[in-house]
Amino acid sequence: METQAETRECDKGFSRSYMILKPEELKFFDLFRILFSSNLEDRKFVDSSSETAESFRYRWLIFVSIVAQKFMMFTSKPMSWMGSVIEMWLNLVSINQNFFVLIMNLIRGKAEMPDKDSEKFISFIGNMDKRMKLDSSIKPADGCRYYSALSMMASKASYENRAYIETIVRDHWKMEYLGFYDHWNDYQEKATTQLFFLRDKGDDHDTIVVAFRGTEPFDADAWCSDFDLSWYELPDMGKIHGGFMKALGLQKNIGWPMECKEDEIRKEPLAYYYIRDKLKALLSESEATKYILTGHSLGGTLAILFPAILFFHEEKLLLQRLEGVYTYGQPRVGDEKFGNYMESKLEEHKIRYFRFVYCNDMVPRLPYDDKDLMFKHFGTCIYYNRHYQGKVVPETPNKNYFSPLSAVPMMINAVCELIRSFTICYSKGPEYKEGWFLRVFRIIGLVMPGVSAHSTQDYVNSTRLGSSDVFTQPQEVDP
Repeated sequence: METQAETRECDKGFSRSYMILKPEELKFFDLFRILFSSNLEDRKFVDSSSETAESFRYRWLIFVSIVAQKFMMFTSKPMSWMGSVIEMWLNLVSINQNFFVLIMNLIRGKAEMPDKDSEKFISFIGNMDKRMKLDSSIKPADGCRYYSALSMMASKASYENRAYIETIVRDHWKMEYLGFYDHWNDYQEKATTQLFFLRDKGDDHDTIVVAFRGTEPFDADAWCSDFDLSWYELPDMGKIHGGFMKALGLQKNIGWPMECKEDEIRKEPLAYYYIRDKLKALLSESEATKYILTGHSLGGTLAILFPAILFFHEEKLLLQRLEGVYTYGQPRVGDEKFGNYMESKLEEHKIRYFRFVYCNDMVPRLPYDDKDLMFKHFGTCIYYNRHYQGKVVPETPNKNYFSPLSAVPMMINAVCELIRSFTICYSKGPEYKEGWFLRVFRIIGLVMPGVSAHSTQDYVNSTRLGSSDVFTQPQEVDP
């Protein structure tokens, strides 16, 4: 009888070529042998359609990726515990007003304890930017500017718990809450993908928003998806990041069939298939209803990969009703062929895709765009500097982040961002005030500028303070 591991082995027949990393198969000596031998065939933790990897740098990147994933798997529970402790502490202080009031309440035995499932509980990321209200000066009539601001707030809210999201959508935004969902990852064999639906309906618009959650700081499973350099080449489409496809709902044994195959191990539905079917049901209620996809960080990659699989399946109704895709701090998702394919299909179906990048955010500059990793961005890139001045560019400055020539300018920029954190509430208004927690990350940004630049605070500010001209100006062309 076949073992469970054998029956769960992936059939790669759906992919023209592939390179799959399997950290669960890692053996210590095999790990170091890959650095000194180009032969991939006898490495159990690498499953590749190519028998060799000639470039030492490519083998080094495989080494780093597999070690990072193995480390995340090993530290998954301690990371989760640490994240829970930090979140609980931040909420304990917040719910009791501040640290000194907390001490007094503890002494008097009147300290209020946070409930992780309540609408008042705020995530680690949410504690950096606690704003809940939409910018009332940006109206639906403002078109792309309105949807970019709404999408970023929805992307920020996606990091929160179910009760918080329902409350903010219903009570603060006065919109219809359509549900929060956990989705299965066949490869990690657990529910690691989260998202929610809302409906923004008015006299002149009826729009469903699907917001994917990004990578949480203490979520080892999401970090494994980010670090996974596996890729699959789909026929006529190009090579696509395997970790992101797995998070979206790639079926382990059969890839991307039209329908989802039943699996007794699966405890939650796969994201792509559930979203597709739910959208079909919602869109069938009215011919005027459209939808947009959005996400920050990892959530952004899932937002743009969703229409890629719609193209693959030729889902005409969903492609006709897709109003736009808005992503924030999104990593690269595929190679140049995939980028060309997506740009062609997006144009053919008249789907708007805006990829927002704030200043020195390191995440959109990963994975590398070079001859070894072959990842490329595509679509309209709207780049904002630290003054929240935006422009459309073909590629972000310093596209691969780690550059000795740009290190000093980035650190100088990080110093300016730290200073700005104390002054922005006076120059732009009290709603832009930054708290002590975000300022701690601004200080970390003095050493690693790209870390603090990935915060949701700067992306919300960019969509509110940036000019709407970026949605109409032509793209700059590289000389």
